[in-house]
Amino acid sequence: MNSKVKVTADAVGNVVIPSKNNAEWGHIRVEQERIVIDERGFARKKRVSALIPGLISDIKSFGWKAGQELKGTIIFKEQLTPFNPRDPERDYKIAGRTGIVCCIYGEPVYRKTFYNTNPEAQDVQIMDENNNPISHTNGEEIRIAYKQLTEQDVTLENDTLGSM
Repeated sequence: MNSKVKVTADAVGNVVIPSKNNAEWGHIRVEQERIVIDERGFARKKRVSALIPGLISDIKSFGWKAGQELKGTIIFKEQLTPFNPRDPERDYKIAGRTGIVCCIYGEPVYRKTFYNTNPEAQDVQIMDENNNPISHTNGEEIRIAYKQLTEQDVTLENDTLGSM
């Protein structure tokens, strides 16, 4: 099903990445290839990543190395309140290439990934009044945007072919 969670490193091989705002804090990035099923039921494999923040002294003490496999999974959490109230736009759930923020009855959906040490941990979704997952209610706006993008792609492709 899903691949193992792996520790990653930056371009120069650092696993622990210091914060740009506070030298005492940092993060470790982990990634996993997992099966993602969209709201239409379409399944695909997708590489997902999460940041594990902490005090530099603590996360360095883990001794994790690039490529090391970890027990657990990366989950998605969706909610209608910002994860970071000081920067609420940071974690908007965006509908693919459209740039449109997914909304539920006009309220933006916030989505973020988290590493969980429990391999059986499940994604946290927003539920409707019947306890069914709801990903967004602005689907018509998103469909129109995708149609426009597809038309633009065809126009660009035709322009490129015409210039050959």
